Amino acid sequence: MNVLVIGNGGREHAIIAALAKSPTVDKIYCMKGNAGIAELAECVDVDYLDLKAVGDWVDAHKDVEYTVIAPDDPLALGLADELESRGHRVFGPNKKAAEIEASKSFAKNLMKKYGIPTAAYETFDDYEKALAYVEKGKFPVVLKADGLALGKGVLICENLEQAKAGLKQIMLDKAFGAAGNTVVVEEFLTGKEFTPGEEVSVLTFTDGKTIVPMLASCDHKRALDGDKGLNTGGMGTFTPCPFYDDEISDEVMNKILLPTVRAMNAEGRPFKGVLYFGLMRTPDGMKVVEYNSRFGDPETQVVLPMLKTDLMEIFQAVTDERLADIDIEWESGACVCVVLASGGYPQSYAKGKEIIIGDLDKDVFVYHAGTKREGGVLKTNGGRVLNVCAKGKTIAEAREKAYKNVEKIHFDGMQYRKDIGIKYNAKG
Repeated sequence: MNVLVIGNGGREHAIIAALAKSPTVDKIYCMKGNAGIAELAECVDVDYLDLKAVGDWVDAHKDVEYTVIAPDDPLALGLADELESRGHRVFGPNKKAAEIEASKSFAKNLMKKYGIPTAAYETFDDYEKALAYVEKGKFPVVLKADGLALGKGVLICENLEQAKAGLKQIMLDKAFGAAGNTVVVEEFLTGKEFTPGEEVSVLTFTDGKTIVPMLASCDHKRALDGDKGLNTGGMGTFTPCPFYDDEISDEVMNKILLPTVRAMNAEGRPFKGVLYFGLMRTPDGMKVVEYNSRFGDPETQVVLPMLKTDLMEIFQAVTDERLADIDIEWESGACVCVVLASGGYPQSYAKGKEIIIGDLDKDVFVYHAGTKREGGVLKTNGGRVLNVCAKGKTIAEAREKAYKNVEKIHFDGMQYRKDIGIKYNAKG
């Protein structure tokens, strides 16, 4: 069959690379794509936030039999609903289900109602009330813009001064637009050893009845080494997570994954697609930090290369609500992804810098994020530019291979973290 993938980043490049291996997939289209994706798919210049335009394009291209919606914003707008109403097969949750990511206050209230472990919180749509609340609270504290903010609408405030500035930034200055009309003020979770940062990402396939976790991975959100600097969309990741053992996996399945699927069903919002769980290991057990309604970025870039089962087969099983019939298999070993970003990211940065990629090792793969071709020249076209990914028998081996090949890539202002893959003293 012919497939359309919605999106234009490293996540979409990884999805398309996996779909290209499927014997059931003939041609892949991508809306809008990037320079790397263009090597595997025909890129389509249609605004995927214009639901009618996307629907009209799919209607007109009768050879397209399946659409995969990868980013959060078209899901939140209801693109899956639009396409399904026109009789098209889609991978991705409908608008009501996607609210689990599109509204942090909805997600927090869902967890409270159904007893799913998460940080204590309060929500506010009034700046003065939010300010009065943080003035009486303890620190650190976490401020979250309620809506979608490209992964950047979360501020960790160490003291009252930072919290006041953060509330002003979100609610008054509208740094994240309408996403900040409501703010979630959340308890800062510490790790099991009372240290910050013991987080793990668990992406899952679910058809609304069955839920199947993918390999657990560890993301690096902060811009700088040592988890310093501003929050970003993600500066790198690795799998497997060193502390995520069978005991924790069982705890998460029984206390978080299954209860979330059941809660969404009970609310009349059955979730079909990829449900992402951002989790923290705390002294009180595993807790939910956030939900996403789609593949994570850059988690997808290390998880999908380890997938042995045909991805298209899994997608079809989710759509047809027969996920329980599929045996999903994974490779052993590890995978590490290092994000190469434009200078200045996640704040202002220049575009149009020429990218030079040398002779990379055969088993290293580079997923494009913010790239374009002009006159045959590969150039930067975003904050996160490239994802350098490598597999190995251990995290240490994969990490060494990834960084060895990072040195073969250059563009003016290129920045990246040097510590991807050593979180939690990961040795293997």
